[in-house]
Amino acid sequence: MKPDDAGTHYRLPPEPSRLPSFLLAVIVHAVLLAFLWFGISWQKTNPVSVEAEVWDMAIETAAAPELPPEPAPEPEPTPEPEPAPAPPPAPPPPVEQPAPTPDPEIALQKEKERKAEEAKKAAAEEKKRKEAEQKKRDEAEQKKRDEAEKKKQEEAEKKKQDEAERKKKEAEDKKKADAAAAEKKKKAAAEAKADAARLEKLRNEELKRMTGAIGTTGTAAKSTGPRSDGGYIAAITAAIKSATAYPGNTDAPGNPRATFRVEQLPTGEIMSVRLVKSSGVPEFDRAVENGIKKASPLPKKKDGTVERTLDVNFSMKDYD
Repeated sequence: MKPDDAGTHYRLPPEPSRLPSFLLAVIVHAVLLAFLWFGISWQKTNPVSVEAEVWDMAIETAAAPELPPEPAPEPEPTPEPEPAPAPPPAPPPPVEQPAPTPDPEIALQKEKERKAEEAKKAAAEEKKRKEAEQKKRDEAEQKKRDEAEKKKQEEAEKKKQDEAERKKKEAEDKKKADAAAAEKKKKAAAEAKADAARLEKLRNEELKRMTGAIGTTGTAAKSTGPRSDGGYIAAITAAIKSATAYPGNTDAPGNPRATFRVEQLPTGEIMSVRLVKSSGVPEFDRAVENGIKKASPLPKKKDGTVERTLDVNFSMKDYD
């Protein structure tokens, strides 16, 4: 018993006895020889000749007695037939040969070859199956990529259309805005022109009143500073301070101070603001100037009048 590489075991069959086969062969040859001898002896026996006379019984009584017949000639000797050729001897029956004893090494080699062939066939089928699966996956991936590309193109086309619509809407809105701005500018220009005309009229009337040109003759002195009215000055200062926004540091050394000259109409509306003396801090100066402009119109006196020209002073500490 020998194990192979795959663990298969083979059992060698015992060698069969050759005596029965030998006896069977002897018997068959003896029968064949007896048959041949019997056939040859039977063919050598001479055949027995037979003679017969035929009498006609119908004319036996009417006819004269016949003479004795002449003796028949001696029959020619019949040649002996040649013996038939002996049939060809029958072929001896096939003698069963004992089954060859299989070589374990050959059987092992054939088993290995069979398993190798089966493994090769299984590998080929597995490869074919994997290739089919890979092909399906590739087709699915390609389909997915095609769908993604199609979707991307559709999104790009939609984005392009949206962008075109947006630009078109923006152009329309800009056109409308430009038209509205032009209209607004035109309206503002008309209003500014009307305000300028109104201010010019008020200025002229104020100048005429101050010079006594309306209903009187003579001259009037032009005031360049506020009269002594503590409440009036305090009201103007409070109005300007509440309208001023200064986000800077107010702890500057020396308490910087700025002076502005304000021209106003009788209605309290500010005509002009001019910086007379800077505080040295441009941010503070701009904040106060913007506050003065935002405070227009300025408060009036108790009698309803205003000062034509005012000099207002603001210190940085005022905004602590």
